[in-house]
Amino acid sequence: MSEASKLANPVEYLESKRLELLKEISNKTDRNVITYYSAWLTKPGLANLDIGDGDKNAFMQAIYRMDKTKGLDLILHTPGGDIAAAESIVDYLHLVFGDNIRAIIPQMAMSAGTMIALSCPTIIMGKESSLGPVDPQFHGLSCQEAVDEFDQAVAEVTANPASLGLWQLRISKYTPTFLVACKNALDWSKSYTKNWLARNYHLGEEDAVEMSKPFVEHSESKSHARHISVEQCKTIGLNIVELENDDDFQNLILSLHHAYMIYFDKSTAFKAVENQLGARYLRVQNAK
Repeated sequence: MSEASKLANPVEYLESKRLELLKEISNKTDRNVITYYSAWLTKPGLANLDIGDGDKNAFMQAIYRMDKTKGLDLILHTPGGDIAAAESIVDYLHLVFGDNIRAIIPQMAMSAGTMIALSCPTIIMGKESSLGPVDPQFHGLSCQEAVDEFDQAVAEVTANPASLGLWQLRISKYTPTFLVACKNALDWSKSYTKNWLARNYHLGEEDAVEMSKPFVEHSESKSHARHISVEQCKTIGLNIVELENDDDFQNLILSLHHAYMIYFDKSTAFKAVENQLGARYLRVQNAK
């Protein structure tokens, strides 16, 4: 494509450039490549930016016609999302590729995106890459903080009944159903993370629980938005391959990442799942 054509049709150019880069990455590694990208950094507040059940259809489309014996490199850039949807995608990918899956994190895979990454025996990260806590959130509220605040209210009212009026105002936003859902989500995310770490690192129950704490314990992460760096991931004991180990591979991955960031900025697309064979699933904003 000529320079004039690139300027006149930047979206079309970026789509062709991504496919070119995906083919180069696959040729270099002799592995399948699937990207799962969200525009949450460039289009914050938009609906459906996070992981949902509909995304599984995109993965089914991406995997069709692949040579399954070549394994999978899954390039992730996502804020996270629904635990059930993430679990379903992970189960599907492992049924198809076994444990021959590597997660590649060019910048961030947070929350349920971290859960997907932790299901992979190998995670490739660069100096700029981050994972995040997997503590569940409901309607923007931390499940752990909600449970902790309610438990604190019970303890303080028990010790000092006169404080009941004050606590009623603070915890009236928490219905019993909401608190039960929070506790179930916490148990689910902790069990999921622990079990995958135990499987990938051949750990017993106690060691898997300990390894999972930086990701699942709110008392350690302090914030759902916490960025867990590549150095921290290595300290935790994850099997991390540094992106900087191979300059050519790093250039291909980061070029692809930047192509997505520019594409989201220039187009109405906000989510993309693509592979090296040309399969493409895009979600776009509705025209107003």
